[in-house]
Amino acid sequence: MAGSFETTSNATAIKPPFWVLAELTYRCPLHCVFCSNPVNLDTITTELDTQTWKDMLAQARELGAVQLGFSGGEPLQRDDLEELVAYAHELGFYTNLITSGVGLIESRAKALKTAGLDHVQLSFQDSTAELNDFLSHTRTFELKQRVAKLIKSQGWPMVMNVVLHRHNLAHVGKIIEMALDLDAQYLELANTQYYGWAWKNRLALMPSKDQLLHAETVVNDYRKRIGDRCQIIFVVPDYFEDRPKACMNGWGNVFLAIAPDGLAMPCHAARELPGLNLPNVQTSSVHEIWYESQAFNAYRGEAWMAEPCRSCDERHKDFGGCRCQAWLLTGQANQADPVCSKSPYHERVVHLINRPCPSSNEQPLVFRQNTGLSDRE
Repeated sequence: MAGSFETTSNATAIKPPFWVLAELTYRCPLHCVFCSNPVNLDTITTELDTQTWKDMLAQARELGAVQLGFSGGEPLQRDDLEELVAYAHELGFYTNLITSGVGLIESRAKALKTAGLDHVQLSFQDSTAELNDFLSHTRTFELKQRVAKLIKSQGWPMVMNVVLHRHNLAHVGKIIEMALDLDAQYLELANTQYYGWAWKNRLALMPSKDQLLHAETVVNDYRKRIGDRCQIIFVVPDYFEDRPKACMNGWGNVFLAIAPDGLAMPCHAARELPGLNLPNVQTSSVHEIWYESQAFNAYRGEAWMAEPCRSCDERHKDFGGCRCQAWLLTGQANQADPVCSKSPYHERVVHLINRPCPSSNEQPLVFRQNTGLSDRE
């Protein structure tokens, strides 16, 4: 049934979701300046209970989803994390915990291992305690190093994730050395994507092109020297390329995100887009959400595309780029992603990346504010 469903807009079969992101909570002990969570955290006052999460996971697995990420906020803030991991493992998901490390003590690590957790992605903000702790507005650097060793002791493959930007790009070599010292199998160097709190801080976080090129040179040099010891993934920021990435491999194509309050989204930033009637797992089945909802069909296929995307011979490759990026930069979600040099709005991106970095007095960093639900104990 799922494989034969067709959209009314492009009459092509919709494949089932492959990857599910369960954002269990927006609560988080960190206050990162580049957090992708919504800036209006204080308006989100509910979280799904354990049984509702289980029902959603069972439905998603039945549709064919196989990869599952437990995220947040900080998913370790949920007391039922081990129960949800065990249930997901029983369903047959490959499970990944995306964490700051705060709350991952030995007893919980062992319980998560017993529950069947397959994979852990641990975030750092920098290779130094000073900058790591400044950017997260917490004292967590030494804790993260202990957690990295704890992850390895449980036999999990570890991905270390560091978001890169103007303030830490110069440290990329030291960040790689830290990953090697901690025996990370993968190091994801993810240059900042400008949504959520990162959008608020974009002028202060945007690197120069010279910074980016130098960092990429350092990364490539390390790749040659260390071989297979650690796989380094360097994600070039969209703004510095002349063609957009295929955001989420296409809208409503492989990725299903569920927010703490149950909103279902084709990407984790979609709740900010206007004109979307985002469905909720508390009132709609996952099948209805994926195949029939207005939100998930809004930018599937090509019928929604404006020029130059509509007649571009690259539209099958990048699907018009990122809808959230188009909205933030042009005010219209159906426009070509302005990262693309063919976009009539491309100069807005050029202006941003060429603009001198403001001083801290001109553009102070705005730290993520943990208010409302995120303060709940």
